[in-house]
Amino acid sequence: MVPLVGDLAPAKRRATALAVVVSGLLIGVLAARLISGIVANYTNWRNVYWLACGIQFVLGLLLFFFLPDYPSTNPDGLNYFSALYSIPYMMATEPLLAQPCVGIFMLSAVFTSFWTTSTFLLTSSPHDYTSLQVGLFSLIGVATVVAIPFVGVLVDRFDPLLSALFAQIALFASTVMGTLTGTFTIAGPIVEGIGIDLGFQTAQVANRAAVFGINAKARNRLNTAYMGSAFAGQLSGTAIGNKLYSMGGWKTSGYCNSNQPPYYSSVVL
Repeated sequence: MVPLVGDLAPAKRRATALAVVVSGLLIGVLAARLISGIVANYTNWRNVYWLACGIQFVLGLLLFFFLPDYPSTNPDGLNYFSALYSIPYMMATEPLLAQPCVGIFMLSAVFTSFWTTSTFLLTSSPHDYTSLQVGLFSLIGVATVVAIPFVGVLVDRFDPLLSALFAQIALFASTVMGTLTGTFTIAGPIVEGIGIDLGFQTAQVANRAAVFGINAKARNRLNTAYMGSAFAGQLSGTAIGNKLYSMGGWKTSGYCNSNQPPYYSSVVL
């Protein structure tokens, strides 16, 4: 869907259009966190996954019957295996793709590390939240849903680099604050969650606007490379965050998270 939006939106409005789509994605993530907390609190936790399977099946049917059949942007182009081979080739030869891929790997690791370990923090002393209360904690994401469309307008007006650097500042400051205060006040994780969500999604909009401008006929492959890096970062962040939390608690995982934004800023610059 995201590359399709990149194809349909005019270049001067691409970031704004992408921001609207990202807002929709955020609403889905927000609803998933909330609903999973409610379902796990009142029923068996496995029902969360059964519900997710059912929703995905219904969504697949809706897309099959109602999504228009848009023509290929490269009808006489590569076969499937050549297209797959071209993805790592573009990552190695296109600096405008390689930099966002490295950056989104780092930011995705921070994003998932926070949201995974925050569950452990909130369910332990002194917070002692239930599954329902942990799900309600996700409502802090509403702030990012409201802000992202305005971020898209700013990305359209200014260089994506400036937006990406702003994202790093917000992410770094909120991570440090949440790490230092999260063990004794809920305000710390709230500020950190808002800052990480806003910084991560701002970087997403800015990076995608830059990446989709590389080659109009290869936007799906560019998006594959970009999102592959993001998913790899999410897996790494979840695994490393859990390991660090088990070794040293909230502050140990938080200190590791706070190191990533400066590294990303050095990659961008």
